[in-house]
Amino acid sequence: MGIFNRTRDIIAANFNELLDKADDPSKMIRMIILEMEETLVEVRASAARTIADQKEMHRHTVKLDQLQADWADKAQLALSKDREDLARAALVEKKKAADMADQLKTEITVLDDALRAYEIDIEKLQTRLREARSRQTAIAARLESAENRVKLRTLLASERVDEAMSRFDQLERRVDYAEGRADALSLADGTKQPSLADEIAALAGQDKIDEELEEMKRALQAQNSSVSPSQDKKED
Repeated sequence: MGIFNRTRDIIAANFNELLDKADDPSKMIRMIILEMEETLVEVRASAARTIADQKEMHRHTVKLDQLQADWADKAQLALSKDREDLARAALVEKKKAADMADQLKTEITVLDDALRAYEIDIEKLQTRLREARSRQTAIAARLESAENRVKLRTLLASERVDEAMSRFDQLERRVDYAEGRADALSLADGTKQPSLADEIAALAGQDKIDEELEEMKRALQAQNSSVSPSQDKKED
């Protein structure tokens, strides 16, 4: 009965209450899982022994049934020879074999009930074990997350972060200076080939210059045209 009581206690256990009362939930859940695994092994071993006992009883019942048939034949033979005393004695032995067979069959029925109980308990234990392992995974993940948050907040509160950011600023200034030098060298390089954008911009600028030049020419021609008639009158 000890294994049954232990199994029932584990199946009825309240994981949440156990974990709430535990100083170290992760350690407690490991202990629960270990206890359940050990109990599951014991229950399966007990079930295996019960199955073995049941098979042995079945073999005995077959032998007892055969024994009853043998004593019945002997009683029939004795009676045919007018030996009623021997026939009676044979029937007594037949009844003994029948009583033993009935007792074994009753015990087999009890073992059948025990096996069904084992099967139910094993299924419940496996379900609880899966639940416990799932809780273990969740607790481990939460614990890791909490530890990482503590490390992160500790790091952010440390002066080392400020020092690192200051160094990043210094590196950025050095990069800016290097880029400035490179840009300055490219400005001083007269052999630098113009880019496509520069060439297109130059064409646009040239068009504006040509338009302005044509406009100046037209203005000059208009001015010359207005001056020429007056000069002719003076010469006359």
